[in-house]
Amino acid sequence: MTEAAAGDTLLAVEGISLQFGGVTALSDVSFDIKRGEIRAIIGPNGAGKTSMLNVINGFYHPQRGAIRFRGRDFSRMHPGFAARNGIARTFQNVALFRGMTTLDNLMTGRALKMHRGFLWQLLRYGPAMDEEIVHRRVVEDIIDFLEIEAIRRVPVGRLPYGLQKRVELGRALAMEPELLLLDEPMTGMNLEEKEDMCRFILEVNVQFGTTIALIEHDMGVVMDLSNRVVVLDYGRKIADDVPAAVKQDAAVIAAYLGVAA
Repeated sequence: MTEAAAGDTLLAVEGISLQFGGVTALSDVSFDIKRGEIRAIIGPNGAGKTSMLNVINGFYHPQRGAIRFRGRDFSRMHPGFAARNGIARTFQNVALFRGMTTLDNLMTGRALKMHRGFLWQLLRYGPAMDEEIVHRRVVEDIIDFLEIEAIRRVPVGRLPYGLQKRVELGRALAMEPELLLLDEPMTGMNLEEKEDMCRFILEVNVQFGTTIALIEHDMGVVMDLSNRVVVLDYGRKIADDVPAAVKQDAAVIAAYLGVAA
């Protein structure tokens, strides 16, 4: 199957419904993500945003609906399969190895791309050492890109929250994703940290050509970064359009924004 051209649909969710017992997290949600865009997913707390990302990368399996990635049916996605096929993820709550350094955390993002067996990697000799050197160069480039050279040998548990978020972004980038899922990457950041993260997200999109799906509560960030916005409320899609149109949508204002801008 040929790869889609820039701007074509990279991922589509079609009629996704997800329930936990008697609780409906998502109800008949459909939208697509175009290759090369930044696609925002917004809505009030409990709207189903994180559940949707969990469906996309296989943490949750919906009771109904389909997922198509690069035109293929990936409805039975699981996280390892998603990672091997070019989908990387960051989390609302930082999920790093706190006792490991920044460099070592980023190296874990290269694990699926290492082909030498466990014994070779344990010995760190010969072919395994050659392979590690190649992957370490990739990680060092990411460290330079994210401007975190000064913390490369620092255990991430000792870093302030904003830098931990940046390290988590770096680990996802180390996987060389085609689709990057960012779950509230700016939560808990001050203004300067948000500005830095916005800059990195834009540069990842433009320089690397990475398609991005972004959950974010800061509407200024959403309006500035995203090409299109899908809005969820109580697990249902209530709007799907360019940022300016979504900002003026009556249903979105009533459910989430509160006032018309």
